[in-house]
Amino acid sequence: MNIIEYSNDKRKKIAVIGLGFVGLPLSIMLAEKEFQVIGIDMDESKVSKLQLSISYVGDIDNNRLSRVIDSGKFEATTNFDAIKDVDTIIICVPTPLTKEKTPDLRFIINGGEEIQQRLKKGQLVVLESSTFPGTTKEVFLPILEQSGLRVGEDFYLANSPERVDPGNNQYDLDEIPKIVGGETNRCKEEAVSLYSEIYKVVVPVSTTEAAELTKLLENTFRFINISFINEMAILCDQLKVDIWEVIGAAGTKPYGYMPFYPGPGIGGHCIPVDPIYLQWKLEQLGTKSKFIAISEIVNQKMIDYIVRHTEEVLQPNKKLSSAKILIYGVTYKKDVADTRDAPTLEIIEKFNQKGASVLYHDPYIPSLNIGNKLYKNTDITEQILREVDCVIILTDHTAIPLKKILNHASLIFDTRNVTKGHKGNAVVIRLGDGL
Repeated sequence: MNIIEYSNDKRKKIAVIGLGFVGLPLSIMLAEKEFQVIGIDMDESKVSKLQLSISYVGDIDNNRLSRVIDSGKFEATTNFDAIKDVDTIIICVPTPLTKEKTPDLRFIINGGEEIQQRLKKGQLVVLESSTFPGTTKEVFLPILEQSGLRVGEDFYLANSPERVDPGNNQYDLDEIPKIVGGETNRCKEEAVSLYSEIYKVVVPVSTTEAAELTKLLENTFRFINISFINEMAILCDQLKVDIWEVIGAAGTKPYGYMPFYPGPGIGGHCIPVDPIYLQWKLEQLGTKSKFIAISEIVNQKMIDYIVRHTEEVLQPNKKLSSAKILIYGVTYKKDVADTRDAPTLEIIEKFNQKGASVLYHDPYIPSLNIGNKLYKNTDITEQILREVDCVIILTDHTAIPLKKILNHASLIFDTRNVTKGHKGNAVVIRLGDGL
């Protein structure tokens, strides 16, 4: 059989390991494309919810989940033995950082060990988790070959980094071009053939290292540019120039410029993490990226600046140590129920350490544990708005009751420029507006 015939005939049963913000949307899309999908996750609470057709990922609603379960095309389990019955295994597990800010590959390693115990001839294994160049070849492959099977001969191994953007409704998942690199040419051909049935555009690259680095390049580009524009916002406050006006003006240039926007810092799983994976790999080779190092410093500086600037705007009427502050929005991104690595959490903790009384409101997050302290979502009432000394907008959810906040709060510190063009009774200070 040639490669395409083999893939079209034999790749219809897929196991997806890791059912989070990447793995669950992928699983549902595959099921909707008539693949037989088994989702595997060690979190029993997640699996129990899925078995009841309850989604915990904002991009997947309960009705959509229920349809693929009722069709028999998708099921969720904690049992890795399901791997024995599939033709393709896709790994979408988390790749966080350790406390020392080094790559934490325990989920990839654990997944590899589970697969190795059950790996059979002819299976295609694809690592989609974001990680440093060399992970597939140097970490994951040796684990799989402990099975006694050989890559490119007995089984196929590829890397195809995920490009999921939670909350982005502009593109369907299958419209985002898919990068694919294989450990051998046959591995790449097998993976390309499979993904060509799923995605509208598949982009083959020469090696798994090239695929891994592609994802890190994409997010390091964003990491550096967001950090840069955040630093510009701080400088604009000192220069008495409105950064938002400048960004808008620069954006009229039809070439050579891409707008980025300031905010309270960089959050989410990918952008603040992936560049550190790359930096770690470079340090193993005896070098480093100065841009990444500087950007990481600026990102932390932004968190400190939000706290310090709040203290400045409260003066001379109120000391931060006795102030009551309402934070609007704690997720790292608008309209997404995700607080992973959100700078907002560190900002709240810093306010708390300085003696401020902090409340928060976020329509997506009912409670938070920060620094061993439990915070519960506070309803935004007219009375609460009158009681607090400052409302700080850290995440610009679509549902923000902007008119109510403007009319009943006394002071607003807007880090997202959401108040631009709106009027009310409150004094409004915008991040980087030069005031």
